[in-house]
Amino acid sequence: MGVFKLGKMTFGSLFKKPETVLYPIETKPQPAGLKGHIAIDVETCILCGMCDRSCATNCITVNKQENYWEIDRFQCVQCGYCITVCPKKCLSMDPNYAPASTVHKADRFDVPTQDAAPAKKAAEKADAPQPAAASAEDVEKTSEAVDSALEGKIALMDPEKAEKVRAALAARNA
Repeated sequence: MGVFKLGKMTFGSLFKKPETVLYPIETKPQPAGLKGHIAIDVETCILCGMCDRSCATNCITVNKQENYWEIDRFQCVQCGYCITVCPKKCLSMDPNYAPASTVHKADRFDVPTQDAAPAKKAAEKADAPQPAAASAEDVEKTSEAVDSALEGKIALMDPEKAEKVRAALAARNA
């Protein structure tokens, strides 16, 4: 019996796509529900330490004096409890695998001080290019283009429905 099963499996695999992929070039899609690893948004972190106190494996370290947040990924079991207790929701579960490492070290993230964060955001906002004010001619050209595109779609509709749509557009524009 075992020979027939093996033969069936071997013969069937001749006509199927291979199960393996060329890893550096191709990657398999992540399975549904993969927890991945903990990611932090250091811009919104306030170093409250709730994640540090609630971690069952003590893999998270928060140091307010030196302004850093640290995680030992070798100790983390991806339970996600630190994500639920974070008041600022700056922690998230990244659905990708953590990068491979052969050295046992903790990932350290320097958190900017809260005094510098608003100043940095204000500077970024000032440096951002301001959108140009739209002229009345540009607005009119854009609305004409939208109207012509709508008329093309309305022309393909049933005549009764087309009249209802035209009436609705006229009421909206009035």
